[in-house]
Amino acid sequence: MNIVLFISDLMIPLTIVIIVAYGLLKKSNVYDSFLDGAMDGMKITFNILPTLVGLMVAVGVLRASGTLDILAGFLAPVTRLIGFPEEALPLTLMRLVSSSAATGLQLDVYANYGPDSFIGRFVSVMMSSTETVFYTFSVYFLHVGITKTRYTLSGAIFANIVSIAASLIVTILVFGR
Repeated sequence: MNIVLFISDLMIPLTIVIIVAYGLLKKSNVYDSFLDGAMDGMKITFNILPTLVGLMVAVGVLRASGTLDILAGFLAPVTRLIGFPEEALPLTLMRLVSSSAATGLQLDVYANYGPDSFIGRFVSVMMSSTETVFYTFSVYFLHVGITKTRYTLSGAIFANIVSIAASLIVTILVFGR
């Protein structure tokens, strides 16, 4: 286990060294390339800022108004039938919209049930297996200017549902109930 921790500690510095060494071997100005990339990143951040603010406000309204709890209560009978933990339902719904809000709900699950409980392990696996679909859509598609998404939204939601189901199955198989 110590060797894995040692290797994981070296991954980021090693990656940076490899990138800089490659740039130097190709005789490119690594520092200027870095500054150009940082400037492009700042421009992108400035362009998507209104979308991010809108998403944060929407997430705050969902949580504060109780809409998330009402929706979770509405879906609870179905989740009970398939063996899905009801406690994870608000987190599952919020994960579609905001990763930071979902992380807050994940910490609530840890505080209430513990990270080593079945529900704690399940939400951990689920969080690493799913994507914030609506965030990704609004930020990346807006930046690129894509307006005709066709089947992308339904495909992304389907992929998230499959990931959630796989997370539940893997958690049960690895840790038991």
